[in-house]
Amino acid sequence: YNSIQGDDNLQSMLVGTVMRKIKSRTWKKQRYFKLQDDCMTIWYKSKKAGNTHSTFSVGDVEAIREGHQSEVLLSIADEFPADRCFTLVFRGRRGNLDLVAESAEEAQSWIRGMKKLIENLENMGEREKLDQWIGDWFKKADKNNDGRMNFKEVQDLLKMMNVDMNEHHAHRLFTMADKSQSGTLEDDEFVLFYKMLTQREDVLRVFQEYSVDGQKLSQSDLEDFLREEQLEGGDIEQHTKQLIECYEPSETAKLLNAMTFDGFLMYLGSTEGSIFNPQRRGVFQDMSQPLCHYFISSSHNTYLMEDQLRGQSSIEGYIRALSRGCRCVEVDCWDGANGEPIVYHGHTFTSKILFKDVVNTVGNYAFKVSEYPVILSIENHCSVEQQRVMAQHLNHILGNKLLKSTLDGKAPIGLPSPEDLKGKILLKAKKIGGLEESFNGMVEDSMTGEVSDEDEAAEIDEDNLHRESVRRRIKVGQVRSKQRLSKELSDYVVYCKSVHFSSFKHSRIHSKFYEVASFTESKARKHLREAGPEFVHHNSRQLTRVYPSGFRTDSSNFNPQEMWNTGCQIVALNFQTAGEGMDLNDGLFSQNGNCGYVLKPSFMTEAEKGFDPETKHVFLIQSFFCLGHCMFVFKVISGQQLPKVNIKEDSIVDPLVRVEIHGVPMDQAKQETRYIENNGFNPVWYDTLRFTIHTPELAMVRFVVEDYDKTSKNDFVGQFTLPLSCMQQGYRHIHLLSKDGTSIPPSSLFVHIRITELE
Repeated sequence: YNSIQGDDNLQSMLVGTVMRKIKSRTWKKQRYFKLQDDCMTIWYKSKKAGNTHSTFSVGDVEAIREGHQSEVLLSIADEFPADRCFTLVFRGRRGNLDLVAESAEEAQSWIRGMKKLIENLENMGEREKLDQWIGDWFKKADKNNDGRMNFKEVQDLLKMMNVDMNEHHAHRLFTMADKSQSGTLEDDEFVLFYKMLTQREDVLRVFQEYSVDGQKLSQSDLEDFLREEQLEGGDIEQHTKQLIECYEPSETAKLLNAMTFDGFLMYLGSTEGSIFNPQRRGVFQDMSQPLCHYFISSSHNTYLMEDQLRGQSSIEGYIRALSRGCRCVEVDCWDGANGEPIVYHGHTFTSKILFKDVVNTVGNYAFKVSEYPVILSIENHCSVEQQRVMAQHLNHILGNKLLKSTLDGKAPIGLPSPEDLKGKILLKAKKIGGLEESFNGMVEDSMTGEVSDEDEAAEIDEDNLHRESVRRRIKVGQVRSKQRLSKELSDYVVYCKSVHFSSFKHSRIHSKFYEVASFTESKARKHLREAGPEFVHHNSRQLTRVYPSGFRTDSSNFNPQEMWNTGCQIVALNFQTAGEGMDLNDGLFSQNGNCGYVLKPSFMTEAEKGFDPETKHVFLIQSFFCLGHCMFVFKVISGQQLPKVNIKEDSIVDPLVRVEIHGVPMDQAKQETRYIENNGFNPVWYDTLRFTIHTPELAMVRFVVEDYDKTSKNDFVGQFTLPLSCMQQGYRHIHLLSKDGTSIPPSSLFVHIRITELE
């Protein structure tokens, strides 16, 4: 709190400010905003509505955007200058808060203050976060705000925290914690009560197994633990010292080069003790191979925030996708009023946004989380005139970020690498002629050229035609029309020319490395079933895009795994829709610095390997596997502070854990633990699940916690997904994520993992 004393921004936030909350061009209301004394909560109320007020926690805010950086603020840009405007973006699915301060100084004060508070939160250690979390619950439960809690209040709190506890046991702990014998628990007494309540017997067992005296782990005890349980290599002695230095709270223990139980618990709850191998968090892969050797994080209908029929189109969709590391976004362009092209889902009731606003947003956000190239996948339905306007906007707004010609200005022989293309935005669209002609002066300088119209809308119409007997008379051929292209726009298409796919055989003979075919998920599935190895071979040479079928009007997602199994790079998902598809996407791309590019296994990029994703015979590829067959043994030990699902007052979670393997068909598997009745607070399972995995390089592991319900579908509680190759062995914590992939501390699972190679 000392930092707050000296911080003018925070001081003025503590006093409070009147700002306008903006919901639309016409809805602009004044609200009084104030930072609470806990420096964790923002409180605000309207001037008129009597006593009603709202609050939100600083921890709920994901980012602060300055100026006119949201639809709503752009719409009032003529009325309020950018230096007075800012947007608070919340985690998960909650809408933004758009604000206009009375002056630029006040806006800056809030922007800087909020950034400082968020940074403080992010820099907190695990222990402070836990204390913070306990404190939040204490405040929620202390109904009469007297800073103390009687036993009845404590019982209500336990219910809120997802614990169904035997009254006798709870009372015993209450009395032990009530050191002052006042019949109530004050702040620090409550923390003590909580610590007794969360006594980690499961971790204590492990601690005592390795501790010679049962009191502490000496340096050699800890070294044994890291070597034998955590299977760590490298300089273990050095690492042990570092862990003690970093996680041991007791200075006395540090002097003895030892770790107490508290320190051990801190280490196991930290990122180093988590299931995800920290060495795979940063960019660790070779980024200098051709683009087609990588899986690329890709979004479908990026402009949509909801479903595909009535949803709202918004630049927010682009900001969110790019901020999550997405590297290929989709732009559906149509002729708009006043000669300005617009973006929306054609022939539907989705709202419309300006093409130039989309380009602006992409320019601003493309390289905030990753410096590797962004592909703009253009669905072009515009007239030649508006295509020229598109080309002007791209050139004018993106400048030298836009890739306008081959990298060295020579006729290329293959795709460049993500490394070569850092900081560049590539256009994927239709093109007149090929790349080669532009180098030998073949393209005549006519202003336009014709290409056949191969767009998503046509594919989707075709999908629907097969289903509707009423329209049987219409021949599919009529859907394919000729489209005229403007030379200006066509010239900006360099390494990603959209083409119609006829067959793998045709591609093998005629296709060029810069040609990209797009398939609906159903077409892709048909190809991979009928010609798996050829599909893999095709993808070792050029890019393929797969997108959800036209029937998914609810914007649901298919499972991307089977597309990755065949080496398809641009597997486009609806980023706005939470669920298994996005969990797998987030999981795959959480490695390699979340940069949006993940190198495919070598047996998919070396064409002569002949990998068959559908095969039942894996011996064919066994010879060049780095891992080969393995057995994955997974012991689910316990859960900690699982979030409540039902808001119903008296309902407590009955949790079970499901482990899912997503990979080649032979490896697909799911197993569950039993469910534990009425305990989402500290359930204990000690259940062991076993899996055999044939192609570990492609395997993803998804952990799902559900609330068991014998009468209806289980409710989702939390999940965590990661590549098998990024998993650490031994005793690990899995820090759970919510439905939309944001963290929900301090919810976790405690597990033990062993991967053994099978001969």
